[in-house]
Amino acid sequence: MPELATPAVGTGAPPGRLGEFWRSYAQSRGALIGLALVVLLVLLALFADIVSPHPPNEQYREFTLTPPAWDPGGTSQFLLGTDPVGRDILSRLIHGTRLSLLIGVISVAISLGLGIVLGLVAGFFRGLTETIIMRVMDVMLALPSLLLAIAVVAILGPGLINAMYAIAIVLLPHYVRLTRAAVIAEAGREYVTSSRIAGAGVLRLMFNTILPNCAAPLIVQATLGFSNAILDAAALGFLGLGAQPPTPEWGSMLSSALEFIQRAPWVVTFPGLAILITVLAFNLMGDGLRDALDPRLKR
Repeated sequence: MPELATPAVGTGAPPGRLGEFWRSYAQSRGALIGLALVVLLVLLALFADIVSPHPPNEQYREFTLTPPAWDPGGTSQFLLGTDPVGRDILSRLIHGTRLSLLIGVISVAISLGLGIVLGLVAGFFRGLTETIIMRVMDVMLALPSLLLAIAVVAILGPGLINAMYAIAIVLLPHYVRLTRAAVIAEAGREYVTSSRIAGAGVLRLMFNTILPNCAAPLIVQATLGFSNAILDAAALGFLGLGAQPPTPEWGSMLSSALEFIQRAPWVVTFPGLAILITVLAFNLMGDGLRDALDPRLKR
């Protein structure tokens, strides 16, 4: 009697979730470019002290407003030129990357944490609690984001920490509304009903049962929130309400060099490009995450 052939172990096995996610994500060239840029920015932020050719606040008085190395009058000592007080622009941009990403991480973490809690409460309990929370969020959304951030900083006082709080408050309504909508959509599903019948408490239903199934849109929104946080931080720094001089922050670099825009355009061009590239990178990565995590958008 011939022996039955046994199937090879590992052949025909369904792909892992991580592999499936990566294949969906890698289908978009823009998403890969955004991911590569974000990885590069993170590495620059982590190793800023090693990568930057000069200390960010070191002043070289004899090299004030030196043009970039490829322009006439430039020098290889300062590849992107110097600012009005002789500080190396490239070094300040590299250290500004660390500060901008730090602002994004802290602001998004605060707003995401509060937004998840308020959104879970509003979507799970409904009624008067939901009405109060959502009407407050509607009022916050009715105000322009930059105007709301300026109002918060004006109350708390200018400074980097207060700017982070202001940006977190500006981003908060988006996470609350997104979490509430996801909770309402998931609350009536069978697995939630089964957990409730099995005796799961309110907190367990909210955080262990429902929240993990709402994570995908929140991850995408948090990624896109990085770009908004960086833009708002740059705007507050430009207005003198965020990071204070001589902190190497992109918005404050633009503000301090604005009067030299015609005489030395590089002092505003490179900080503006840094903001543009960073915001674009996070937007591209966020779009790729949205396409990969949403089954309806998978190709």
